Amino acid sequence: MKRTFVLPLVFLAFLFFLLSACAPGQPSGEVTIFVAAPLSGSQAEGGQTVVGGARLAAERINRAGGLLGKRIKIVALDDEADDDAAVAAAQQVADAIKKGDTVLGVVGHYNSGQTLAAMQVYKDLPIIVVTPTSSDVSISQQGFRNFFRVNATDAAQAPVDARFLVDTLKAKRIAIVHANNTYGRGLRDQMTQALRALGVDPVGVVEIKEAAPTQADAVQRVKALNPDAVFLAGYETEGYVFLPELRQAGVTVPFMCSDGCFVYAFVDESAKAAEGAYVSAITPDARVVADQQWWKDYQAVESRNPGTYSAAGFSALNVISEAAKKANTLDGRRLADAARGLDLQTLVGKVRYQATGDLAEPQVYIFQVKDGVYQQVSPPPATR
Repeated sequence: MKRTFVLPLVFLAFLFFLLSACAPGQPSGEVTIFVAAPLSGSQAEGGQTVVGGARLAAERINRAGGLLGKRIKIVALDDEADDDAAVAAAQQVADAIKKGDTVLGVVGHYNSGQTLAAMQVYKDLPIIVVTPTSSDVSISQQGFRNFFRVNATDAAQAPVDARFLVDTLKAKRIAIVHANNTYGRGLRDQMTQALRALGVDPVGVVEIKEAAPTQADAVQRVKALNPDAVFLAGYETEGYVFLPELRQAGVTVPFMCSDGCFVYAFVDESAKAAEGAYVSAITPDARVVADQQWWKDYQAVESRNPGTYSAAGFSALNVISEAAKKANTLDGRRLADAARGLDLQTLVGKVRYQATGDLAEPQVYIFQVKDGVYQQVSPPPATR
């Protein structure tokens, strides 16, 4: 009887040992990654989708044993879509490093203007900065050693949008409307250049104030141009004011907005005016590229569905973690060189970098609002 009793116990102990050896270890200690985006105000929806994606990436890494044995701690910073607030957020990162926290990097910022402002602080810190959505070309022309993107730039976005307007929609009298900020002016210049490369001069260029409560004057100026298509280089805060007023004024020509409108606040606030509008995107929609398990995991972490930039936030954090693995260190000063050597497949596609920190193979997508939902029209979405 002893023999038949002891052997199963020995077997069970051996089995427990094997399972314990195969299971991932528990992280010991913490490493901080900040996520900087607008988390309050009119652009909060987009910023929160970025934070949600980063949180999910960190949760998955922590569940698998952490990053080089350390638990990733996500700290979200609200830059309020304001340059001064962005600099203040960047200073919080600097202060954390000064007091001795192990800080790997920053996922951020969301808007180009805030990214450019905050980089004046980040450029001197021993960290890596990966923006999920900032597209202005001038940021990567500054020579920052530690700046990277997981999104296409406006230099990639504008030619795709211009070709769609001219070749697909057959537009010849295109009015360009743009917000009076870094992003809007930069994309205005890129679109003008891209259209002219196709032999089309914009019929007019109209600047509008960012997040103004009405764009009635601009609408009348655009209407007077008699365009056959209108392109808006702006955020949802401009789009959901300008488009309804444009339709109310009787301008029914095709309307296309840049990636700044690729959030559901644009659709919801524009109401029926949004139907049929085109919106370009510099990162893919999670609904198209993520599997069901990713979707369920996101819901478990955030208690809501992913948004249009959740995949970008998820991928940006993965770039930071993979750079640390490649460098085999949590010393943020060594991650930039490692990131330039990455060849990584992510939810946003292939991540390989040019020396500037821009993607070597950027992707641009075009969606149309149909029945209140973004439907990808270019390139045709792959069947899952």
